[in-house]
Amino acid sequence: MFSINRRTIAACIMGVIGALVIGAAYAGGEQAANPVQTGHTQDVYPPWQHGANDDSPVRGLPFTEPDADNLADFHGNPVNPALVLYVGGNYFFAMAPLVQAFEARYPQYKGHVYWETIPPGLLVKQMASGGTVTVGNMTWTVPADVYLAGLNAVQKQIETGLLQAPAVPYVTNTLTIMVAAGNPAHIAGLVDLGKPGVRLAMPNPAFEGIARQIKTSLERAGGDTLENAVYGTKVADGSTVLTHIHHRQTPLWIMQGKAQAGVTWQSEAMFQEQAGHPISHVDIPAADNTTAIYAAAMTAHAPHVEAARRWLDFIHSPAGLTIFERYGFKPYEANAG
Repeated sequence: MFSINRRTIAACIMGVIGALVIGAAYAGGEQAANPVQTGHTQDVYPPWQHGANDDSPVRGLPFTEPDADNLADFHGNPVNPALVLYVGGNYFFAMAPLVQAFEARYPQYKGHVYWETIPPGLLVKQMASGGTVTVGNMTWTVPADVYLAGLNAVQKQIETGLLQAPAVPYVTNTLTIMVAAGNPAHIAGLVDLGKPGVRLAMPNPAFEGIARQIKTSLERAGGDTLENAVYGTKVADGSTVLTHIHHRQTPLWIMQGKAQAGVTWQSEAMFQEQAGHPISHVDIPAADNTTAIYAAAMTAHAPHVEAARRWLDFIHSPAGLTIFERYGFKPYEANAG
């Protein structure tokens, strides 16, 4: 299992937010009957990359204290970057090898790529704020060069004027049900998520694009009744907790025994399994599943136009696609229907 790397002050999760969410959601809450892990062990906490996100050569004072002082969705040095990427966090785990491969192709950018991996809806708000973000007591401004999210989300922001055409699609992904290793809750499919006794960690529809696809799949599997149970009744009674950063909070809460299941992208479950964490998944049949198309576009006022164009070329190049395929992504094919 990966251990936390205490040298990652500029790397990853909005841990301050995540810690507050976890504490508020579960204060006084019941622990799982058969928790996989409990307590605040460093083995469970992000960053998961075992130091692979140390993109800034000069890191200065090492100060990362989970849960209280941890910035795991912000990567690199925000001062005078040569390329700034706003990445919907669905593949945060792929970004380190992608950036490393990009820097190998273009050595002049090594140590000067800054990227964020928070939900795409929140990245839009940051773009609309001129690139300014605040985490805890720290505020900084880094305007984006490229925005990466679902194809529909990218096209929408081209229409609003935040991004400029064209949208560049590159890979696709499907949904799965993430569970604890051994599946102690005996989740067999989406219908089981509607059961009153099953505790869920589910993406927040307010700003996590994956929630739209999940709702569609829930309706396919169990109609409005299932969708309303998972995102209505169970939210009201506390057995569904809505995440702020699903790609980090869902496995974290499952490993702590605070949730028994959650719908994520297949790639996220594969990554957790490859990392050796006590996580597994339950496949969703194709008839009930939903496919997402990921795309990217340059921002309307990109500070680093040449670097942005190089990244857009790289992201769907054979070198880029090979990295995505490690985690179950499939190359986008325009004529695939």
